[in-house]
Amino acid sequence: MRKRSKRYRAEAAKVDALKRYPVEEAVALVKSMGSTKNDQTVQIAVKLAIDPKKSEQAIRGSVALPKGIGKVRRVIVFADGDEARVAQEMGAEAVGMEDLSKKIEGGWLEFDVAIAMPRTMRVISKLGKVLGPKGLMPSPKNGTVTDDVKTAVREFKAGKIEYRNDAAGNVQAAVGKMSFPADDLKANVDAFLEHIKSVRPATVKGIYIQAASIAASMGPGVALAVEG
Repeated sequence: MRKRSKRYRAEAAKVDALKRYPVEEAVALVKSMGSTKNDQTVQIAVKLAIDPKKSEQAIRGSVALPKGIGKVRRVIVFADGDEARVAQEMGAEAVGMEDLSKKIEGGWLEFDVAIAMPRTMRVISKLGKVLGPKGLMPSPKNGTVTDDVKTAVREFKAGKIEYRNDAAGNVQAAVGKMSFPADDLKANVDAFLEHIKSVRPATVKGIYIQAASIAASMGPGVALAVEG
């Protein structure tokens, strides 16, 4: 705490470190600490009782939050024919096949989500070393490899988020902005937690959600009272 700013220390003093707050109360507390000029992102972190080394316990996917995340995401699509036309009509920033692949190989990465169809994965298989480390490689697990291009582009541009556990079994995601009404943030937090509960691996026994918290991107965390 000694290395934190005066603002941060003042905000942290509002939080009872021994308490787990109901979501509604936690959201209100986080919103009361938005003293910076920029509209900070509100993030959630969930500690799961999974073994990340076991593939069957890996947590990865995507979820469309009911109130969005306050950001229009830049989406590109690997498609041809009618699907390419649909992707363009839905507002994809770039659509293509080999030409788009070569553009990315040349260093262009001005996008947040890459969507592909199963039949077009052959075109981008060689981009794994470029897109993989940045979490941008299309995958069926997070809904970015699909034949339903129209729905995928619409949902991801509206703020559908991707998530995956880290090496310690934590899952983190953005759930909105500080400027969101409290009810909207609560709706997103509740939806994310319910989704994480719904993807619980069958081999995980006992308490699944060990801890959860929300925080503004420049503020202290507030622990949530969540049933495991």
